[in-house]
Amino acid sequence: MVSAEGLSGSLPTAKQYGVTKPISLAGPTEADIQRSAELEKFLVNAGLYESKEEAEKRQEVLDRIRVIVKEWVKHVTRMRGYLDQMVEDANALIFTFGSYRLGVHGPGADIDTLCVGPTYVNREEDFFFILHDILAQMDEVTELQPVPDAHVPVMKFKFDGISIDLLYASVSQMVVPEDLDISDVSVLYEVDEPTVRSLNGCRVADQILKLVPNIQHFRMTLRCLKFWAKRRGVYSNVTGFLGGVNWALLVARVCQLYPNAVPSMLVSRFFRVYTQWRWPNPVMLCPIEEDVLGFSVWDPRKNPRDRTHHMPIITPAYPCMNSSYNVSTSTLRVMMEQFQYGNKTCEEIELNKAQWSALFEPYMFFESYKNYLQVDIVAADSDDLRSWKGWVESRLRQLTLMIERDTYGKLQCHPYPHEYVDTSKQCAHTAFFMGLQRKQGEKIEEGQQFDIRGTVDEFRHSINMYMFWKPGMEIFVSHVRRKQIPSYVFPEGYRRVRSRASGPHQCDKTPPDDGDGNKHHLKRKKDLEGGDIKREGAEKRMSISPQRRDATSPETVCSNKSTNISSESPTASSNGKKDTRDYSTLAIRTSEGKPRSMEVDEQWQRDEAVEHENNVEGRSSSNSSVVLIPACEVSSYEGVGLEGNGSADGSADGSNNPGSSTGDSCEADSVLSMAGSSEPNASLGIALTSMAGLDPEVQKPVISLTAG
Repeated sequence: MVSAEGLSGSLPTAKQYGVTKPISLAGPTEADIQRSAELEKFLVNAGLYESKEEAEKRQEVLDRIRVIVKEWVKHVTRMRGYLDQMVEDANALIFTFGSYRLGVHGPGADIDTLCVGPTYVNREEDFFFILHDILAQMDEVTELQPVPDAHVPVMKFKFDGISIDLLYASVSQMVVPEDLDISDVSVLYEVDEPTVRSLNGCRVADQILKLVPNIQHFRMTLRCLKFWAKRRGVYSNVTGFLGGVNWALLVARVCQLYPNAVPSMLVSRFFRVYTQWRWPNPVMLCPIEEDVLGFSVWDPRKNPRDRTHHMPIITPAYPCMNSSYNVSTSTLRVMMEQFQYGNKTCEEIELNKAQWSALFEPYMFFESYKNYLQVDIVAADSDDLRSWKGWVESRLRQLTLMIERDTYGKLQCHPYPHEYVDTSKQCAHTAFFMGLQRKQGEKIEEGQQFDIRGTVDEFRHSINMYMFWKPGMEIFVSHVRRKQIPSYVFPEGYRRVRSRASGPHQCDKTPPDDGDGNKHHLKRKKDLEGGDIKREGAEKRMSISPQRRDATSPETVCSNKSTNISSESPTASSNGKKDTRDYSTLAIRTSEGKPRSMEVDEQWQRDEAVEHENNVEGRSSSNSSVVLIPACEVSSYEGVGLEGNGSADGSADGSNNPGSSTGDSCEADSVLSMAGSSEPNASLGIALTSMAGLDPEVQKPVISLTAG
């Protein structure tokens, strides 16, 4: 925590931190010091600081792991046939990195750890087999999960209730000295790239702490912004947003630009700087060190692949890499919008028009779009689900990129980095969601629609290549409308009634009224009365649509229900409610666990509708495979629209270009262009495809891109 003396005792410094001169050397005013104290109080009350007892327990666990790895290395040394003296000298060290090393971890957070061993102890056999077996036999160790094929190979487990992510690096020394300095570039001699990536977690954390002007201020600011990012749904490296090290580097750069600022100032300046940053100009804490050992460093002048990065945030330790290569056009757009939200809120806080709590209002994801993709992941038990979910989640970003590729960027995805569990299912289950919107400013064409069946099939095929697949591991991708979002995603188990007047950037825009409160309703009613004409046109379009493929709903797999079908109508269930789900295709697995195809006829669709309604008692959801994504209903952020470029006004204390040494503005022009003749939130016409006489209310939507 930051003491009052630390807040008020900031003295101007002339030292330059980073690759450019600071924007301002101004220190805090009394109001800034007061706001920092209020911010710290808010963070404490939010439970972001661990207790003294938990901190002591973490230290005990780390000490215990140090003993275990030392004994493990001695055991391997003895197995290799080395002399007794070599066995006695054999050593392994434990280092920490990530939030724990930076000092910003909270209660229940995992500890990122690195084990450094001698050259003859390898990762493939000694670490992932021998050490794994040693840990598996210990009562204190639970949820042991090796991930050898990860970009950075890791072993995950809980030790006495504390979550541990353990990496391994074998350095080119026969005996690892107790005073090994892993910040020295010599540790990278004669090691492979996975080892370099493993070592660099610790090396980067150490460099960050060396490159910031005030570690206390950096820690409190980073703790605040990590909490903000999680509340606003933009904290997840694997999903295409930013992870812990990315946020640390962004905050550290702002600390360099305002070396005498206190945390309340740094939070405000953070949003001011990054709403104006001209991506893809890189964020760097120090000059990029040239290649000295043959490892590739980030350099778009030499590496064509580096030119495709949208939001480069460069690590400060050799070999310098882009830590945010997962960011896509869609996730960058989402983050820029959230930066705008943070900047506007901080301006209100500085004007005493809002409290700090306003900055941390949770993002209302399920109120922000009209259409979503629902990705259901199921497995036979929780252990299988843990590994299966990790595999699927690590590849959800690919689904986003594939959809953008196949729709030429016209359909944008917002992957939400939170998982939801339906406890009513008989099997282990989790679900992820993606918001869908048409590209802002994109002009629509008559009859245009988004057909991503092939995209989803390609994604599912890549997921099913999982080498550790077991029977029961299934994935289902569905298109659901906002009103069909399942109730288990809401904290209270039901959807809140949306008010017409909510906070900024949160909820839906009010439908156009034009002075007559019933006009919008009457227009929709008139459209429905003329639905036969629209359906006739839609039937013609459907005749050239690709053949439907096979998928299934997780209810079918989880409950192992028979595929025998009855003749009940899908338009109503036993409780009288209509089923509005998308019935597209069916895929089931045989007893051998291999997929087989089954034609979907309208009779099965009717029975599945009735069975679903009986099982979930009217809860509306969709778990069938996506066929056609409605283009004209694909909305943008509702209530999160920004005006203009989103460039923020410079501060009175001066500004400079943080990406280069020239210019008067902070590397900034918003990458978003909100202008355009076609507002993505506009009310658009809907045409339903007629399907063998089924009620249009339960059919697959095929929506034309014409304004209604």
